[in-house]
Amino acid sequence: MDYLLANGRVLDPSQNRDEVAHLVIRGGRIAEITPILPSDPSLKRIDCDGLWVAPGLVDIHVHLREPGQSYKETLQTGGAAALAGGFTTICCMPNTEPPLDSPTLVREIRQRAERETPCRVYVVAALTQGMAGEQLCDYHALKQAGAVACSDDAFPVQNAEVMRRAMQACAAYGLPVVTHCEDKNLSGGGSMHRGAVSSLLGLQGMPASSETVQIARNALLAWETGCHVHLQHLSTAIGVALVRFFKAQGVRLTCEVCPHHLMLTESACEGYDTHAKMNPPLRAESDRCALSEGLIEGVIDCIATDHAPHAPFEKERTFPDAPFGIVGLETAFGCIGLWNHQHGSPLSPLEWIRRMSTVPAQILNLPAGTLQVGAPADVVVIDPHARWTVNPNEFRSKGRNTPFSGWELIGKVCYTFVGGECVYSAAG
Repeated sequence: MDYLLANGRVLDPSQNRDEVAHLVIRGGRIAEITPILPSDPSLKRIDCDGLWVAPGLVDIHVHLREPGQSYKETLQTGGAAALAGGFTTICCMPNTEPPLDSPTLVREIRQRAERETPCRVYVVAALTQGMAGEQLCDYHALKQAGAVACSDDAFPVQNAEVMRRAMQACAAYGLPVVTHCEDKNLSGGGSMHRGAVSSLLGLQGMPASSETVQIARNALLAWETGCHVHLQHLSTAIGVALVRFFKAQGVRLTCEVCPHHLMLTESACEGYDTHAKMNPPLRAESDRCALSEGLIEGVIDCIATDHAPHAPFEKERTFPDAPFGIVGLETAFGCIGLWNHQHGSPLSPLEWIRRMSTVPAQILNLPAGTLQVGAPADVVVIDPHARWTVNPNEFRSKGRNTPFSGWELIGKVCYTFVGGECVYSAAG
């Protein structure tokens, strides 16, 4: 079916387009964006008056849990959650069972995703064999199999020489290295940020230095090797300052921030709420403010969710024993809407979409984040003013582990299109 998205505010950062216009989808592609209302009766018209029409959102940090952990999430349920959140393109992380460290596994996930979800799923492969931080993977073979980047995710390489060699090899094959920055010698055994709240709760803390030491190390290695390094989920003020410094030196560094680190602090862990347990942890208010400033300034390039679903019984364990991670695909846009409102709307609509669509696509060289004529019609229609209350029981994801249950968020996805097909409608 072909569509006419009429009278919407068309936002396309790839063309710096921000105008009220009519977008036509034909044959699965963007056919036309015009100020003149088309009269073609073959088009199914959707009235978008007062709504945003934008490129499908792109999340380059998602845990889909397959293979091996389908009780937490599947390609199908994770894909459905992404589409409900306006994400038409996502990148799945390799910390599965077994890890995605071989071309065979990369191809298998890509092929299964094509069959099991309309959401476009790209694979970030492991950086080392078994994600053990010792032996390098065959990066050429991984890239040939379709990997778009390499990462050891929550098991970051601790040996600097191994990391240097991995960056050197990935640079040779044009693969970005995506890294969670954590020095396990500093954070080991911790379950939340080391600070006043951890002391109050009697919990072992993870100091800010556990992140910043590895940011500095990885940035220096990126400088030496010329590798493009993408830093995942920044959480510290000093981390933002380090990224600012190294970018000024011309280092090929990009980074992301998650909605929860922009919205919450260590105080959310009071009461031993495991739904506020993630890695990196929620930190101090000064860190949250620095992250907000970094995003506004452009030091932080994009927004990602680190969507990490867990089964209810896992999050019902004691705080030290519960797993790290929260879900985020279905709440991300509304969280950023609330954050933007609370901060006086520092992100314009175009910049907002840029950070959640065009820029993340550019970081990993993905064919997404644009409404250019002829491009696949991956489109999201959003009501930017809609206020809605988070109910985890309504999630498409298997995960219910969110710290935002009961929150009123701002900004709601109305329709999601992938390849010109309407794959999600809030109306059902």
